[in-house]
Amino acid sequence: MQHAVGAPQPGGPTPPQGTGVSTGHFPLSSPAPVQVPAPHGNGSLSGASHGPIAVLLIGAAGAGKTTIARHWADHRGAPTAHISLDDVREWVRAGFADPQAGWNEHSEAQYRLARRTCGFAARNFLANGVSCIIDDAVFPDRPAVGLGGWKRHVGPGLLPVVLLPGLDVVLTRNAERTGNRRLSDEEVARIHGRMAGWYGSGLPIIDNSQLDVVSAAAALDRVVARSAQGPPIW
Repeated sequence: MQHAVGAPQPGGPTPPQGTGVSTGHFPLSSPAPVQVPAPHGNGSLSGASHGPIAVLLIGAAGAGKTTIARHWADHRGAPTAHISLDDVREWVRAGFADPQAGWNEHSEAQYRLARRTCGFAARNFLANGVSCIIDDAVFPDRPAVGLGGWKRHVGPGLLPVVLLPGLDVVLTRNAERTGNRRLSDEEVARIHGRMAGWYGSGLPIIDNSQLDVVSAAAALDRVVARSAQGPPIW
């Protein structure tokens, strides 16, 4: 006997009722404030007794956000997921709209779809007790699409942190890239210039020009810990 995809199977768990939307058999609550854990004595974050947290790591191409986000997630003392917008965007194979071939309504639509998918995944992780860190190049001059969009997708407790190394560092790192993630020097410089608009925004900014991955992840850890005393208003 066949069963509809996503329907409860005989003898299997039944999705909870009255808990909002569900994903498979896992409850997916509506966006709600995300808890930020207090630091332990050694400065590391276990989060075991404070609930999951959600971090949005912002940076230009070549800023190191994906590498740092992955390292931070790997070394936390609590279950943590890393969600890379570019990875999710590249799930589209046939029909992939490569922005390098020209920005148009198709590439814009796929970026929006990837952001909604990342937000959905983040909410599901949080609802099931798993913290997450998302990395994306969010521009300060597009608040409705950028931070506003992430706030709608994940919830008002999302903690945005900006990685902003010097232009020379970003250009060097971008030159080491391959495939469709490598941009022209002109495009990298343009994006980096727009990212400078985050100065004065009130968001925490990490200049990782002189920091290796471990040191930058430790700096991110400290920013998240300090936010427990007074999360930024954005």
